[in-house]
Amino acid sequence: MKSIFKTYKVCLYLALTLLGGSFTACTPEDFEGELAAAPTSEQVMFSATPTASNPNIITFKNETPGTLKAIWDFGNGATGVGNDASGSYPVAGTYNVKLTVFTSGGFATKTQAVTIARTNVSMLNREDYNMLTGGAANATGKTWVIDKTLAGHMGVGPIGAGTPEWWQAGANEKASEGLYDDEMTFNLNGFAYTYKNNGSTFVNGSNGSGLGGANQSSDYTTPYTPPTNMTWSIVEEGGKKYLTFSGGGFLGYYTGATRYEILKLTENELYVKGNDASNAANAWWLRLVPKGYTRPVQEKPYKIEDIKDNFDEPGNVVWKTEALTLNESYDNPAPSAASGNASPKVALYVKQDGQPFEFANMFADFTYKFDLTTRHVFKLKVFIPSYNDFTKAAGESWADPHLLKQVSVKLQDGTSAQPWGNQVEIKQPVTQLDKWVELTFDFGAANIISRKDLDRIVIQVGGEGNFIPGVFFLDDFRLEK
Repeated sequence: MKSIFKTYKVCLYLALTLLGGSFTACTPEDFEGELAAAPTSEQVMFSATPTASNPNIITFKNETPGTLKAIWDFGNGATGVGNDASGSYPVAGTYNVKLTVFTSGGFATKTQAVTIARTNVSMLNREDYNMLTGGAANATGKTWVIDKTLAGHMGVGPIGAGTPEWWQAGANEKASEGLYDDEMTFNLNGFAYTYKNNGSTFVNGSNGSGLGGANQSSDYTTPYTPPTNMTWSIVEEGGKKYLTFSGGGFLGYYTGATRYEILKLTENELYVKGNDASNAANAWWLRLVPKGYTRPVQEKPYKIEDIKDNFDEPGNVVWKTEALTLNESYDNPAPSAASGNASPKVALYVKQDGQPFEFANMFADFTYKFDLTTRHVFKLKVFIPSYNDFTKAAGESWADPHLLKQVSVKLQDGTSAQPWGNQVEIKQPVTQLDKWVELTFDFGAANIISRKDLDRIVIQVGGEGNFIPGVFFLDDFRLEK
């Protein structure tokens, strides 16, 4: 008879331990008969052989009988998976290599010391190392700080996305937190990493317990003393490079990450994406610059161009979202000339239930400042279904707590730390439900067309400050000629 309990025990070990690697789920049918006894560390065996061309590169081979999965910690900040693996050790020293093997009976580990006799200077003379540390000639290392003056120096979005789709920080937006005075120094000598935080660290609220604090509903700054003897490494996996820390190291804003995908590394910029330890679906972006570096000021041109998106074909607007579910190619709920819109595809705008979605909107940033002197009228079609609940009340005390039959278009300075602070906004009520209605937003007032700082468009449906969900449809957004 099969030992189902033991089978699931092995599957659980694998599932919990291999979250970072590929693994095919197992079932009771995957193992026939009684499972073997759990392996011991004495039974774990592996060899470590220097390569003939470079003794600082070690080839490892798992020799443990019955292995289902082998996981390596090379003792240099890098890890690996598989019976055969290799580790690079440019710097002389002793490294503790740990192998964890999984068998049908359980798992066991063994640690073995690997000694590198000489530093291989040629392995240290790499472009990425030099960019990060200043190179071997820079004895004190290279110090980086958060690029606080650039919009987008922090952000959050789906882990698999290429950009932080859900939120990006404005310039100096987190000036009140213990983040912008943090200094992160990378040294090529011993791959040392030093984190100077001046006594406090900015923490993602959901991961506060990982830094000795408490999990909270929002981010906060907490007293924290960084550890010493932290190290860094750069590893390449699947065509991507990752910056990895050991000894408790991380970059400035604490999210539980100790490993960051390197999106860009130049002499004057380090742009990375790290995981969120409390939510595997989230990733956090950070942009850093060398201490003392001043990014060249690049003024946006002052002009106007066509602005349009009919959601049937590619427009020239790249929409981003804040606390909003947006589908930019959704079937028109009423596609006919009689309904006011025969287009086959429209945008689906979904505001979810609850306080986290009270400011749901879609927005677009442009590479120029708007010249509204001659063209300042925007038009937009909206379809508001009657099945939305416009009678329920829940929201902030300063706002109308109802879901509103309303569309708002706002123009903002997207480079401002608080772009809503000096925005211009036009609200249009919608009196007809279950049909397409075209709305006009005229920003031709003298105090608006004289401005030269506006470069962001925000569309918000249903009002703000209320906690009521709503479903809406949008189409044919354009700047009139």
